[in-house]
Amino acid sequence: MEIVNKVAQSGLVEFNLEDHYPEGKRVLFDIKPLLFQELILKEKDFRDFVSKEDWTKYTGMFVAITCSSDAIVPTWAYMLLSTALEPHAKKIVFGSIETLEAILFHEQLRKINPEDFRDKRVVIKGCSNKEVPVSAYVEITNLLRPVAKSIMYGEPCSTVPLYKKK
Repeated sequence: MEIVNKVAQSGLVEFNLEDHYPEGKRVLFDIKPLLFQELILKEKDFRDFVSKEDWTKYTGMFVAITCSSDAIVPTWAYMLLSTALEPHAKKIVFGSIETLEAILFHEQLRKINPEDFRDKRVVIKGCSNKEVPVSAYVEITNLLRPVAKSIMYGEPCSTVPLYKKK
């Protein structure tokens, strides 16, 4: 009796978001320790810190700038940090590490040509070894829905149907 791989013959195209994971260290830069009593930004002290800090330690990293304190931080402070980080970091965003991940995946997924999936039966792989944000799953679904014949989630041998073109 011949063993037939029905998954291989099904014509399913697997899309693995993990393949689009931007490699590089993620860092959260929190302004909170730079604030006076974790509440007030003193401009002179802040500018001194920015001018003396060794920003090269962020070379090649993805940096999220935030303030975890409930302080009112002027917008220019984040902008000043960005000017110091920009020559070194791969990417700088305002927000959390989760925000950073969402933005990184957004940029990667915008490089995909949806036409490559026209009239295809696509399985968006569910399990991954790297942290893939839910926003990336939503975004790839939105990119593929107008062109794909069908979209499923999971593994080719066990899928959850999400969309089928009428």
